[in-house]
Amino acid sequence: MLVHAPHPFAKFVAILGRGKTKQRHLTLAESREAMEMILAGDVLPEQLGAFLMLLRLKEESPEEIAGFVQAARTTFALPTQMPQVDIDWSSYAGKRLQLPWFILSVMTLVNAGYSVALHGTEGHTPGRVYTRGMVEMLGLPVAASLTQAAQQVTGAGFTFIPLEVLSPRLRDLIDMRPIFGLRSPVHTFSRMLNPFQAPIMMQGIFHRGFMDIHSGAAQLLEQPAMSVFRGEGGEIERRPNKPIQVWTTHGANGPTVETWPALMKTTTQGADDMNTRKLLLVWHGISADRYALASIKGTLAIALRTLGRADTTEAADALAADLWDARDKGSLPPA
Repeated sequence: MLVHAPHPFAKFVAILGRGKTKQRHLTLAESREAMEMILAGDVLPEQLGAFLMLLRLKEESPEEIAGFVQAARTTFALPTQMPQVDIDWSSYAGKRLQLPWFILSVMTLVNAGYSVALHGTEGHTPGRVYTRGMVEMLGLPVAASLTQAAQQVTGAGFTFIPLEVLSPRLRDLIDMRPIFGLRSPVHTFSRMLNPFQAPIMMQGIFHRGFMDIHSGAAQLLEQPAMSVFRGEGGEIERRPNKPIQVWTTHGANGPTVETWPALMKTTTQGADDMNTRKLLLVWHGISADRYALASIKGTLAIALRTLGRADTTEAADALAADLWDARDKGSLPPA
C-alpha cells in the first residue's frame, strides 16, 4: 500500500484543529513559517481555508499576528531609499454609518508637517464607503508601487498604498471573505504591516476583544509607539458621542490605558446621508456639522497624544482644535 507523506503545511492545521483540549496557539516562529508558506503559494486550497477559519474560530493571539506581519514584511518590494514616515495609518474596514471623517484628521496632520503613509483595501464588504475612493475624490496621491509611494510621501507628505501594491497575495486572501462568509485573520494583521517602519502606528478596531491582541503584537514587533482604540466602524476614528479607551504601547512596554471622555451628547448612530462631498464642505468651513468636527478633532487629538505632542488628553484636544483651525483649506479641492 502506498503511504503518502504528510504535506509540510499539515502540521499547522493540526496544531489548530486538534480539539478544545489539545489545540493551542501557534508560536511566533510557527506563525511566521506558516504565513511564509501561504504567501509563497506553498499550501493547498483546502489547507488554506481550514487554517484561516480555524484561526478565526479560535481567535488570533498576539504571537500569531506578529509572526504573520513579520512574514508579510519580507515580501515587500521596498525602494532602495526608504522615506521618512512619521505615522502609519491603516484603513481596512470601510464606513457604513458615518463618512470617513478621519481622512480630514490625516490631512490636518499633513498640513502640520507630519508625513503619513495610509494603506488599505476596499470592496470586500458591500454597502460601505472605502478610503481609496475618498482619497481619489480629494485629489490625493495613490501609489502604484512602493517606490512611487516613497516619492509621494517625500514630496507631498502623504501617500495611499493599496493592499495589492503591498502584497497581491494578501489582497487575494481578503477578497475571500464572501466565500467564507466571515472575515479572516488577514483583516487583523494587514492593519499592522507598516511598510515604511513609521515610529508611530495608529490602529482602529471594531471588536473590543482585539485591543490586547493588537497591543501584544505591537510589543512583540517592538513598535516604538502604537495606539489602538475601538473606532467608528472599525476605522481609526474617534466616536465623539461615546467615551473610549485608548491602549498605547511603546516598544516592548505597555499598554498604557487611558479613558477619553465623550465630546458631545447625542445618540447619533448614522449620518443623515452619506454624500461624500460633505468632506469638502466641512474642510472648507461651509458646513459646521457638529458630529463631523468633533470626530475629526477627536481623532486628531489621539494621534497627537501618540506622537508625544501632549501630556494629557485635555491638552491633546486643545492642540487638535488649534491645528484644525490653522489648516490650509486650499490644500484640498474646492467644495
